[in-house]
Amino acid sequence: MFSTDKPAASRSGFRLLAVHAHPDDESSKGAATMAKYAAAGVDVLVATCTGGERGSILNAAMEGDPHARRDLAGLRRLEMARAAEILSVKQRWLGFADSGLPEGDPLPDLPAGCFALQPLERAAAPLVRLVREFRPHVILSYDENGGYPHPDHIMAHRVAVEAFEAAADPSRYPGTGEAWRVDKLYYDRAFNPERFRALHFALEEAGIRSPYSERIAQWLEADAEGHQPPAPTHATTTQIDAGDYFGLRDKALMSHRTQVDPEGFFFAVSADMQRKVWPWEDYSLIHSHVGSTLPEDDLFAGIPEPR
Repeated sequence: MFSTDKPAASRSGFRLLAVHAHPDDESSKGAATMAKYAAAGVDVLVATCTGGERGSILNAAMEGDPHARRDLAGLRRLEMARAAEILSVKQRWLGFADSGLPEGDPLPDLPAGCFALQPLERAAAPLVRLVREFRPHVILSYDENGGYPHPDHIMAHRVAVEAFEAAADPSRYPGTGEAWRVDKLYYDRAFNPERFRALHFALEEAGIRSPYSERIAQWLEADAEGHQPPAPTHATTTQIDAGDYFGLRDKALMSHRTQVDPEGFFFAVSADMQRKVWPWEDYSLIHSHVGSTLPEDDLFAGIPEPR
C-alpha cells in the first residue's frame, strides 16, 4: 500500500494517465494525487482533450489582459505548461476544438466540428494511440455526467472508457500502435458531496461563513413527498491521502490565471483546514483486471511491481 515514508523510487516504473477535457481541469481534479505520485517516482501524464479556446475569462483581474483578449488559446497553453511544471507531470494535447458551454433557453447548437460532436471512434483514436504509446497501469477520468454536465467533460468520459477498453484489443483502432491492457480505470470524485458536507460543517463549527451553504441546501432539499436527491452513481472506493500536496495543487490552479480567481470558490477554505477535515482525494474504481481489496488507499493496489 502507498505510504508517505517510502522513498520516491518505491513507485518508479508505474505509469498514471489522467484524461481531462480542458486545461485547468487537471489542477482542479486530482492534482494533489498526481503530484504525490509524481514525487514518489510514478510517470504521470495528463491528456488534455481540447485547448479550452471557447472558454470565458473567469478571473476579473485578467479581463483587460491583452494576451488573453488577443489569444486566449495561446495563453491557456502557457498556463497549462506552468501547471504541469508545478505538479511535475507530463502533458499531451489531443488536439480537439473546445465545444464551449451552451447557455440560454433554448440551448444553442454546439459549434460544428467541436470535440463533443465528434464520432466516438474519431474522438477516441488519439487517446488509444497515446495509451498504447505511454502504456499506463491506471487511467483516471470523469463519470458519465462528466463530473458536471459540460459537453466536453461528458465526451472526455466517453473517450477514456473507449480507450481503456479498446487499447487492449489488437483488432481495434489499427495503425495506432501495439495493444496495451490498462490494469485499472477510476472515476474522479472531485465533487464528492461527503467532502463538501464535512468542510461545510467544520467551517460552521469554527464560526466561519461556509461558501458551500447553497450547494449543501440543494443536496439536502426534499420534494413535497420528502424524497431526498438520489445518491451518487458511484461510491468512493479509494481515498488518496494527498493533504501534503494541497499547496502544490493550489499553486497549479493559480497558474491558470484566466480561469481561476485567487479569491474565488476554490480557495474559500484554507489548505490547512482541508488537511485537517478531509485530507483525501476521492475516486471510484470502475474496472480492474487485477485483484485488490476495497476500500483502497492506493491507485496501484493489486498491480504487480513493474519490471
